[in-house]
Amino acid sequence: MNYDYEQRAESLGRYIIESKSTVRATAKKFGISKSTVHSDVTKRLRKINPELFSEVRKVLDVNKEERHIRGGIATREKYKREAISAKR
Repeated sequence: MNYDYEQRAESLGRYIIESKSTVRATAKKFGISKSTVHSDVTKRLRKINPELFSEVRKVLDVNKEERHIRGGIATREKYKREAISAKR
């Protein structure tokens, strides 16, 4: 497979910025692992496009700050679904 890794890193970075996406959601969209997304947008992108990297870093930092909130919401929804199915 002859793939341009630098091009992929820039595509991932642009996608994260445009959609305010998480690493997990980006990995799912592109069909690659979370580790690959993370290494592409932190290591490779920093070297090939520092301006794009700084924008991506801002989005990832916001996602990191908010992840405990999203986790709490997901847990609450899980228990709501379980309570509804237990009543049936």
